[in-house]
Amino acid sequence: MALSRKYAVLGAVLAGTLTFTGCSGGKSGSTEIKDASADFGFQETGFPIVSKQLDLTFSGTKAALAPDYNTMTVVKEWEKATNVHINWENLPETVFQEKKNLILASGDLPDAFFNTGLTDAEIATYSASGTLIPLEGLIEKNAPNLSKLLSARPDIKAAITSSDGHIYSLPSVEELGLVQFPNELAINTSWLKKLNIPMPKTIDEFHDALLAFKTQDASGTGKTIPLSFMPGSWCGDIVDLIAALGGVPDNMDHRIVQDDKVIFTPTQDGYKKAIQTLHEWYQEGLIDPESFSQDDKAYLAKGKAATENLGSFVWWEVPEMVGADRAANYSLVPVLEGVDGKRIASQSNNQEIARGAFAITRANKYPAATMRWADNLYDPIQSAQANWGPIGETLQKDASGLLTQIPAPAGTSEGERRQKVAPGGPKANTAESFTTVVAPEPRAAERQKAVNETYKPFAGNDGYPPVALSNEELQQISTIQTDTTSLVEQNIAKWIVSGGIDQEWDGYVSQLKNVGVDKMIEVYQQAYDRYQKNS
Repeated sequence: MALSRKYAVLGAVLAGTLTFTGCSGGKSGSTEIKDASADFGFQETGFPIVSKQLDLTFSGTKAALAPDYNTMTVVKEWEKATNVHINWENLPETVFQEKKNLILASGDLPDAFFNTGLTDAEIATYSASGTLIPLEGLIEKNAPNLSKLLSARPDIKAAITSSDGHIYSLPSVEELGLVQFPNELAINTSWLKKLNIPMPKTIDEFHDALLAFKTQDASGTGKTIPLSFMPGSWCGDIVDLIAALGGVPDNMDHRIVQDDKVIFTPTQDGYKKAIQTLHEWYQEGLIDPESFSQDDKAYLAKGKAATENLGSFVWWEVPEMVGADRAANYSLVPVLEGVDGKRIASQSNNQEIARGAFAITRANKYPAATMRWADNLYDPIQSAQANWGPIGETLQKDASGLLTQIPAPAGTSEGERRQKVAPGGPKANTAESFTTVVAPEPRAAERQKAVNETYKPFAGNDGYPPVALSNEELQQISTIQTDTTSLVEQNIAKWIVSGGIDQEWDGYVSQLKNVGVDKMIEVYQQAYDRYQKNS
């Protein structure tokens, strides 16, 4: 991109003229530039967006199997409707993540970032420098679909609003209610039947079933694995076992919300009690010794081993863990009755409202036209196609008018097909959309049923909401969070395997306080309170 495209853009939108004020390079000032969308016959309503073809450059990520976006049917349709051609500078995610900050810090910027997954720190840093421009004025004037969504859903607006009150990136929303409870506990029901054991309903019954698997060698191989998991994994963690054993819900971040109070779980007495009991289980040979060292590849291989050795596991989906042929041998364990007779399901902090799906840079001469282009994707039908692919290829209307999945060709999974036909980006598939516009994928519908029936009724906490932390807040907690995570992970693994929690607990809590855990929770609480006030 030519250096002539560099502009200092830092403020609000006023009647087709952008006036931006703020700091750049340590100096305060303002620059007024004209939005040149009118030069291409810009229309404020209807299609095409411009009468003369407008070329824009977008940078971002693409799925591993995705082709050139301009060959996708959906993208071709967008260009035909809008008369806006996109030069896609999109890279595989791992490659883009390596180059993202270099692109953001350079003067050679794209017109917009698409599918970038911009972090809170990046949004805070590059909005402060003027690299990313504020969007709320453009949204109000040029984005009727998104404006309608934000008006109806103040929680989404709050999620994308930075601490300075501006919006610098657009959301991607997919509200199926799945990611809040990803740690599903499954058990080998064929082994239960073989050993004449009913489905466990309490934590003690679950322990006894694992013990029977071990002592009676349920696999018949001498290599029976009663229970395996992956602590710290987003969908392979034992948070519900900790809740049952100690009465404290947990999640991957070890940060939960109860009664509007932010709580750090690994300093709670109930957490200590749960770890003590898990050490006893480890001594009994019930826990896979590789649980604390295995990666996804090794873990998933256990379920698909030539001989069925796995008694119980935690994962997002049973068939993914054990394979389609063996899936019928496993069922989800109900939320177990634990201490004080309570059934507690731990809710994660995984978000269905994601920031960073789309952002406009200071290099963009045509922000009004660009915002109108992005707003088109917030039309419910376009959102569905951005997420799953085009009507006629991957989606079809049923008798009621609801979009449903066309089965993928033999030998291709729906996930693989989706990568090839759906560009993603800014979109909103809300909970309402899944009842009025597009039906969930079959596998997603199964997970949704499991979540709604098995886990959600017993939620023991709220997840931490999609709060946008300020740059100052991020700086305050970044080192603390790294240190606390390290201390927790190291000690929990050690205590489960080797014991010693009674003797070391007080010193461990003191260590956490010394590295600033109380300050970290204070920052998260203040950000939470701000979000609640704005939503």
